[in-house]
Amino acid sequence: MKEPGLDGRHRDRDGKISQKRSDTRNENLPTPIPQFRKDATLKGMRRATDETSEKKMRQAAALKKK
Repeated sequence: MKEPGLDGRHRDRDGKISQKRSDTRNENLPTPIPQFRKDATLKGMRRATDETSEKKMRQAAALKKK
């Protein structure tokens, strides 16, 4: 049985929530990360912050800008 994930994402059989696609643009996120341009992709933001989750990317981006 499928369980609902975060932001409409699904869970795998082992319960892991799938990541958003790497070509998703910052402007299309539910709340864009202000430290990045609107046309930045998740792939680029993940590389810049060395993080994979959106929450950790926000924290890392906030620390780098200070």
